[in-house]
Amino acid sequence: MMTPVKKINRFFMLLTAPFLGLFIGLLWYQPPLTLNLNTDQYAAEPGPLELTAALKKDLLKAQNSASYTIDAIGASAQLYKKTTNAMNALVTTAAAQASRPERIYNRRITARLGIPADVISSDRITIELYRLNPGNYKAYALKIKLKDATAMKMSLAGDGTGQAETTMHAVARYGAVAGINAGGFADQGGRRYPLSTTIVGGKYIYGFEPTYKDLSFVGLNKSGRLIGGKFTNKSQLDQLEPVFGATFVPVLLKNSVRQAIPYKWMTSPKRAPRTVIGKYKDDQLLVLVADGYNENGNSGATLEEIQNKLWSMGVTDAYNLDGGGSSSLIFRGKVINDPSDGNLRQVPTNFLFFK
Repeated sequence: MMTPVKKINRFFMLLTAPFLGLFIGLLWYQPPLTLNLNTDQYAAEPGPLELTAALKKDLLKAQNSASYTIDAIGASAQLYKKTTNAMNALVTTAAAQASRPERIYNRRITARLGIPADVISSDRITIELYRLNPGNYKAYALKIKLKDATAMKMSLAGDGTGQAETTMHAVARYGAVAGINAGGFADQGGRRYPLSTTIVGGKYIYGFEPTYKDLSFVGLNKSGRLIGGKFTNKSQLDQLEPVFGATFVPVLLKNSVRQAIPYKWMTSPKRAPRTVIGKYKDDQLLVLVADGYNENGNSGATLEEIQNKLWSMGVTDAYNLDGGGSSSLIFRGKVINDPSDGNLRQVPTNFLFFK
């Protein structure tokens, strides 16, 4: 029977036997040792120093490339800036040169009016008020530059139902800065209706009526240009795209040519308060309101005097509006002319100007 000590010794012998056999085998078999000294293989694989040098070289190359790109971008930016500045300078110069004839023309026509007594100016309109005294009559003029076509409108009292109002009332009702009386009218049944063809908001109030007895239409079109004349059919007027307008008599100037004044209107009355609207070749408007103390024909201006005055001031087209006691000029909320009735007459239509 084996003692515990013998059992332990046997266990360790069995445990170490495989390792002891392996050791004895290695001692008995000794394979030849060879060293591979293939220098080509090791030369192909760069060492740490070579890798660092190559990496440094690549970084330097990338830095040089980036510097070139930055310089190129900077040069392009400088060239773009210089080109932009040059183009802006050319545009500014071209704009100044383009507006030069307009400024020269404006100074020329303004010089014939004198020094303005007052000016209203905004981004929509410029209105200059002048006081004129040619000798035979006293008058007032408004030179108007419409920068916005909607800065001028025509009011119609009662929307064509036969009502009337003073120019002052129309100015206040619509919040205008200036206003003048517009077309003629006819009284019927205690009501006051606009004479003949009348357009408001692009619509014919009473339909189109062909020209008769030397009547003429005058108003503004969609482009903000003064239009007018005699029209035998509606299509003729429609081609001008009228937005608003009224009717009276006669045409005074057309394309810088003085028109024949009907004898009746030269003599009945000979002199009277007058309201006239016209335009220059640059589409600026000129309104002229002549004073007269009555409608008896011995105060105010003749139509021929007004016609010659407008022609001498360079107006190309001009139309006579209702006159006599209807002549009204409102500016900055004040009555500028002296109404021959002693107070403002109520009329159906008025031309209004807005700041």
